[in-house]
Amino acid sequence: MGYTTSGIRNIALVGQAGAGKTSLLETLLLQAGAIRARGSLARGTTVSDFDPQERRLQHSLDTAICSFDCSGIHINVIDTPGYADFLGKALSVLEAVEAVAIVVSAVNGVDSLTQRLMEFARERELCRIIIVNKIDSRDAHCSDVLQQLREACGRECLPLNLPSGGGDAVVDCFFQPHGRAADFSSVEAAHTQIIDQVVELDEKLMALYLEQGEEISPEQLHDPFEQALREGHLVPVCFASAESGAGIPELLQVFERLMPNPAEGNPPPFLKGNGESAERVPVTPDPAKHVIAHVFKVSIDPYVGKLGVLRVHQGTVRQGSQLFVGDARKPIKIAHLFRLLGKESTEVTEAVPGDICAIAKVDELHLDAVLHDSHEEDQYHLKPVAFPPPMLGVAIEPERRGDEQRLADTLHKLTAEDPCVRIEHHAAVNETVLYGMGEFHLRVLLERMSERYGVHVKTHPPSIPYRETITRPAEGHCRHKKQTGGAGQFGEVYLRIEALERGAGFEFVDDVVGGAIPGQYIPAVEKGVRQVLVEGALAGFPIQDVRVTVYDGKHHSVDSKEVAFVSAGRKAFLDALQKATPIVLEPIMRLEITAPASAIGDITGDLATKRARINGNSSLPGQRSVLMAFVPLAEVAEYQSRLKALTGGQGAYTMELSHYDPVPARKQQELAQARRPRAEEDA
Repeated sequence: MGYTTSGIRNIALVGQAGAGKTSLLETLLLQAGAIRARGSLARGTTVSDFDPQERRLQHSLDTAICSFDCSGIHINVIDTPGYADFLGKALSVLEAVEAVAIVVSAVNGVDSLTQRLMEFARERELCRIIIVNKIDSRDAHCSDVLQQLREACGRECLPLNLPSGGGDAVVDCFFQPHGRAADFSSVEAAHTQIIDQVVELDEKLMALYLEQGEEISPEQLHDPFEQALREGHLVPVCFASAESGAGIPELLQVFERLMPNPAEGNPPPFLKGNGESAERVPVTPDPAKHVIAHVFKVSIDPYVGKLGVLRVHQGTVRQGSQLFVGDARKPIKIAHLFRLLGKESTEVTEAVPGDICAIAKVDELHLDAVLHDSHEEDQYHLKPVAFPPPMLGVAIEPERRGDEQRLADTLHKLTAEDPCVRIEHHAAVNETVLYGMGEFHLRVLLERMSERYGVHVKTHPPSIPYRETITRPAEGHCRHKKQTGGAGQFGEVYLRIEALERGAGFEFVDDVVGGAIPGQYIPAVEKGVRQVLVEGALAGFPIQDVRVTVYDGKHHSVDSKEVAFVSAGRKAFLDALQKATPIVLEPIMRLEITAPASAIGDITGDLATKRARINGNSSLPGQRSVLMAFVPLAEVAEYQSRLKALTGGQGAYTMELSHYDPVPARKQQELAQARRPRAEEDA
């Protein structure tokens, strides 16, 4: 391969949908000579959007790795989807790069997703660069966008170049700050700003610059420039047009000369151990040390099989290497290594620290797996990424009977590829629920199940997981007696029930004295009681927060059997429940909404119509606010589309179960009428 760690650049392109990341990458590949002709989104011929679903929708739905060489530098660029629904896929690849390039449209400016990505990159101590694309558009507002960036993302956002000639070209403000005038601002002023920002971190250079008035060369500035990137003291801004190619040669030069190599970026946050006892461990890009690599992308093709894409952090991975996956005792053998350019792969013999490569047909690989060649690195893992939790669910079942196992296998593949897909089976209502980040995410997943894996499903909104409990203590009794010619059945049970604190669950207490019910039959009584817990007594929902105490009963030396006490326990519990004024409980969610500050009033008013209880709000940078509220799940089961309408797509939310509260009386009556309890049986 002919390059070392210092000759590698790893960069992720992130940003809002429509900012032009895929087109920008296409033009970069053309400029570098990696492709002969620039592909088109409309014709579905771009390198990074190669999946049939992406080509049909003309949007990136997954990450794509493009490796190419330019001027003796090996560059790995990762294109990421821009829809908030696929944010998890974008975040999962950021652990594989030193630099994050946030692409912003010169037409649309800065949105909340741009700010979230900037904040995430800052928290993970990744070097950041901003690329303002579409500078030649008729509706471009480059000066305004630069001002927005500095207000929303910090005063450390400084231009390395500026548009010129109405966006037909860019003028350099760093390497050679001379020549044609910029469309706005001053090239000399921009040059001074960025030099001042960089030399602040190097006292000797600052002395040369200030006291002697010497011109400082880009080579002298290289080390403090990298330090400024690492510390977040500088976020360079570059202007470009993917469509016309303006600023693309300059951008490639920035990637080659100013972006950090794997030895210059901040080291990744590797930990050893689990939980609070986990300690950070050093991982260095030394090709001679033990191998440490991590899998940041998994894709599963029904024909090709599983493909794992990994970043080598330490050591050298070679064909034939024996590597352990996580804490596995048995190693896997690396038969083939591939370099990726979209869907195309080229076999390579080795991967040095900092490089990105792929391994095919290794079933043991999984997202976030750490590969290593020594048991000394057992229990190594990267600091977990805080992925946004999937909020929107749809209940699914196979269209054809007998496809249950195929559906389960397909769902397993979807969760293996995407960290923001969750599958839950709700036993109480026998529902399998697929959770995603939004309506678009779910639609893409359902289409993928059908088109890629041939599994067709029926869908409906998931059931609300209501519960039942009691409001006052009561006693119940049942004498179960059957005589059918031969041996009979006999069991008699007395019990009392009382409500527990909300969230306490269920308690069963054996308070029988004197052997009125022999000890071997007490579990049978509990079994009968637990049957009712699952079935419910009022509206067919599981019962919780109840203590059942069995205190007396009778048995027969010949006719008493386990089945008799199961039935007696069940009916005695039902008898007590009818006297204990049962009620239906609904799940109350803790809702946290992040939105533009200007929309908080509308959101608060809307939540008031949903029986919500507002729990306060706080301000965030960039004219955003966070609103906290408690709200019934039944009112916000499909809240995403509502929030989207209220905020123009700028709002996001998370919610988690807080507690259960009684439903309103009218709703309880509806539920009770809709689902009659199966309480009565033949005596």
